[in-house]
Amino acid sequence: MTRKSADRRTRVTVLVALGANVLIALAKAVGGLFAGSPALLSEAAHSVADSLNEVFLLVALRRSRLPADRRHPFGYGKERFFWALLAAVGIFVMGGCFSFFQGFEALRGGAEESFSGYVAGFVVLGVAFLSEGASLLRALHQVRGQGGTEGMRDPALRTVVAEDGTAVLGVTLAGAGMALHMLTGQVVWEASASLAIGALLVYVAYILGRDAREQLIGQAADAEANRTIRALLERQPEIDSVESLLTMQLGLDSTLVAARVDLVPGLDSEEVEDVAVRIKGTVAEAVPEADQIFLDITDADAARAAKASRTAARWNQAEESPAATGERGGA
Repeated sequence: MTRKSADRRTRVTVLVALGANVLIALAKAVGGLFAGSPALLSEAAHSVADSLNEVFLLVALRRSRLPADRRHPFGYGKERFFWALLAAVGIFVMGGCFSFFQGFEALRGGAEESFSGYVAGFVVLGVAFLSEGASLLRALHQVRGQGGTEGMRDPALRTVVAEDGTAVLGVTLAGAGMALHMLTGQVVWEASASLAIGALLVYVAYILGRDAREQLIGQAADAEANRTIRALLERQPEIDSVESLLTMQLGLDSTLVAARVDLVPGLDSEEVEDVAVRIKGTVAEAVPEADQIFLDITDADAARAAKASRTAARWNQAEESPAATGERGGA
């Protein structure tokens, strides 16, 4: 599946999640106010946060496909990671913090619910469970269609799966809290459900934010890609040694590769240029996402001579240091 096709499917998945969350947020808010339920109001805040995050993800999908320009020569692939980070912040602030607030307010002031309020609350939660579950199944179906682990590399799709999975679990917690409140008359159960929803949202926000942060500051390509590139370079007959290999993910389908290699002696400048072009093409063919490849090429003999010269210079400097002179003088 091409990246463009995968992005279209992800956009549909995000739009499905957005439509479900907007309707569910309204239903939960109305039901929570009518029932006076802190757990249901916490879930309403959760759905509002999810709705805003889906807008962030739609922006990410559009902007990450912009072509490279003079100010951004490596393209806009990291836009996905930036907007995914904002989505994580939204889950933390709008979902987690408000849920904690509702839980503590319920513990402090209590809450009384009528039978009709409970009925309305359970109806809303039932509709929410079915809607969130359908959205989650849609997202998981796309993940499987994109190869499972490979599909979860997309921060937009990963965020939708995390949000919908958390929403299904949150609805379950809210329902359990309301049921126990109704059976025992103790608001502590519903307050505890709100606090549990808040803790769950904070944890999910932390995981999503941590992943986005790693990719924003420059995460290396996965270990398999690194091993493939290094092994390919070492197999080239013109390469004497691979001194260093650095990689960085620029986007979902874009990786920067920078390698310092020593060539065997005896190659003239034209041969070196031809070898560099061929090696770059070989790497790009083996690892398609490696679209930015830079080789720092040196002659093996010249590299050894330079290394020997640097080593000799360090020895001479050490021998001429005051400490070494003092030791010789004392002897």
